[in-house]
Amino acid sequence: MTAIIVDLVLFTLLIAVAIQIVRLDHLFAVTMLSGVFSLLTAALFITMDAPDVAFTEAAVGAGISTVLMLGTLALVPGTQKAVRKAQTIPLVVVIATGLALIYSTLDMPAFGDPEAPAQQHVAPYYINETPGDIDVPNIVTAVLASYRGFDTLGEVVVVFMAGAGVLALLGHKPLGRLVGRASVRGRREEEE
Repeated sequence: MTAIIVDLVLFTLLIAVAIQIVRLDHLFAVTMLSGVFSLLTAALFITMDAPDVAFTEAAVGAGISTVLMLGTLALVPGTQKAVRKAQTIPLVVVIATGLALIYSTLDMPAFGDPEAPAQQHVAPYYINETPGDIDVPNIVTAVLASYRGFDTLGEVVVVFMAGAGVLALLGHKPLGRLVGRASVRGRREEEE
């Protein structure tokens, strides 16, 4: 019963934060609330016994994303431009997508159902075959680093490319200029 109350409180807070994010025009407040949203999501993952996913959400969603957005805010105006007309088409698309996603979950097995296909086929394979296949004692590490190694590599590449894209969008000083300044500074120190 306590777990249900905690889940309901977290979901209520998620909805309240999401509504505030949509309604606010001040981008700093939106950035901070996005970090709060990620932390609440991480807390929900903890209640679902997924600490690895919760840790990733907290680190990437609340940590790195918030820092990148704050860095971007230093280069843009602090408020959002006013919208001149109602955006009904995007609202309809979002509602239709949400309804389709909710409809698709109706066919899923119940959370933690021991008769679910993942519990009958996938999990027993990893539990039984990991020691013989790759001799890694931790099953989670074995799945992430070996069985799903290319998937994990792909995720790392996506995060790297996102960071490189942000740096490209924000702009940077050419390396030659930086090296030139460092060499001038070094010469000045030698002269003194």
